[in-house]
Amino acid sequence: MAESSKEELVQLIKRFGAYLTVKISNLLPISLQNLNSRSFGAIAGLAVAIVFTWRLLRSPSQPQRRQPKRQAGTPGSSGVSTPSNVNLVPPGVSPSLEDSRAQNVVDEFFQPVKPTLGQIVRQKLSEGRKVTCRLVGVILEESSPEEIQKQATVRSSVLEVLLEITKFCDLYLMERVVDDESERKVLQALEDAGVFTSGGLVKDKVLFCSTENGRTSFVRQLEPDWHIDSNPEIVTQLARFIKYQLHISPTRPERTAPNVFSAPSLEQFFGCV
Repeated sequence: MAESSKEELVQLIKRFGAYLTVKISNLLPISLQNLNSRSFGAIAGLAVAIVFTWRLLRSPSQPQRRQPKRQAGTPGSSGVSTPSNVNLVPPGVSPSLEDSRAQNVVDEFFQPVKPTLGQIVRQKLSEGRKVTCRLVGVILEESSPEEIQKQATVRSSVLEVLLEITKFCDLYLMERVVDDESERKVLQALEDAGVFTSGGLVKDKVLFCSTENGRTSFVRQLEPDWHIDSNPEIVTQLARFIKYQLHISPTRPERTAPNVFSAPSLEQFFGCV
């Protein structure tokens, strides 16, 4: 049906071409000087029609042949059969093992990047820019001001976190001391640990007082974003004045306020242990 329609169209185009040829032969004897604009336009139109007809006649009239579908050889067919699939798995390796290796590569590629300690510190502190922190029981190994009279030792496990805090926070360290000798030992211990050289802490930001209330006054005057302490009474007193607090306690205490957090140590709060 489609083939006969194609043949009729070709015959119609050929008859139209013959008609155009007769029309052009009748116009050719006319002198170019006697041609008006209307006759010239007719000739130009006929020329375009001839070119269009010629291009149609040149196009292939036969439809494209459909390529036969390939049929996979059956085990019972005679003759030489070609394998339908190419074996891409090396000899001795099972496909399941190959799939497992590929899955491992994909899992490693999409594994989330582990954040740095600096990113963790900033996230945990909620981008707080000013921090006050007690020394005894948090930064120092000693657990009371009386022990500092004998010696002061910076906890090695907290040093990395402490230095990271000093990189982007305005950090103030404070402690109650019994005498001036204790004050000197604390400063020497911090200096030996490299807090004043590696971090952004200066000695003027290490504050000393003779009473616990004196430390409370320091904190309220500085108005930090975070205060870190190991004394539950001071944490309770400051809860309504300070935005966030971290209570360092070996045992998990009851949460006294929504803005008070707790952890066994400073490094554990930041996930370093």
